[in-house]
Amino acid sequence: MAVFTPVSAEALADFLTRYDLGAAVTFKGIAEGIQNSNFMLDTDRGERLFLTLYEDRVDAADLPYFLALTTHLADKGLPVPRPVTDRGGRTLQMLCGRPACLIEFVPGVSVGAPTPGDAFAAAAAMGAMHHAVADFTPVRVNEHGPAGWRALAARIGDRFGAVAPGLAAIVDDELGALAARWPDGLDRATIHADLFPDNVLLMGQRVTGLIDFYFACTDLRAYDLAVMHTAWCFSGDGRRFDPALARALVAGYRSTHQLTAAEVAALPLLCRGAALRFILTRAFDWITTPADALVTKKDPMAFARRLAWYRSATLAEVLGE
Repeated sequence: MAVFTPVSAEALADFLTRYDLGAAVTFKGIAEGIQNSNFMLDTDRGERLFLTLYEDRVDAADLPYFLALTTHLADKGLPVPRPVTDRGGRTLQMLCGRPACLIEFVPGVSVGAPTPGDAFAAAAAMGAMHHAVADFTPVRVNEHGPAGWRALAARIGDRFGAVAPGLAAIVDDELGALAARWPDGLDRATIHADLFPDNVLLMGQRVTGLIDFYFACTDLRAYDLAVMHTAWCFSGDGRRFDPALARALVAGYRSTHQLTAAEVAALPLLCRGAALRFILTRAFDWITTPADALVTKKDPMAFARRLAWYRSATLAEVLGE
């Protein structure tokens, strides 16, 4: 979450007349993430909501997919914040020249240093989500899948050096290695594709919110678990791997959804792909995010260190055994 587009008090007041929610009493930007402009809103009727303005990196044509998916999951009883409809039954709006949506507030805290219990609960929630999307029929291509990696690397080009010396060579080598071995034959599903700890809200070790579905897509189901593995099982700087967190993730997922033998065998390679994906997108953001944006840039090298670990790890090590 972040703030790229400011919203004036007058624009907000006019926007809220479309809803039966009352008037704003507090309204503040949220300075996290890199993709959209996000605000916390409280109204005089006791409503607490998130307001999201979708910025240029989000294709407006994809928004009905994202909102349909989160509505579907909320309808299935999953802890996913529901998009709020206006008096005409619409969820998607325009505000300050941007597509916009109000989203229900859910309680909970995203943990900065997850425990194995946190990891188990989050992975179990992902498994439940994979069951819930079995009858969700819309399809969206993963723009940050293997085809997108090479395209994004080409866009960055010689600017990799602005992130770290040698990063271009690491990326180029891994692109070739993964292209030759990527396990395209695994089962596919609708996946979250970005379930980092800051996209999971917890109260104790109970998941109260799965949030930020704006990378959701149709792809290899086990890749979703691989993304979690890269995000949850290392220290923030990528220098230390925690096998207890890896064991908890796999056990948590298996508590609500099966993992086939082929998916387990492919997990190290899928994790390498996930690490490469975040090297690339973080590198692109590192060199293109405006200096005056209310946003925290994230270090691509934290995932380069993860990639180096995965490249030498055995399956047993990846599983935390």
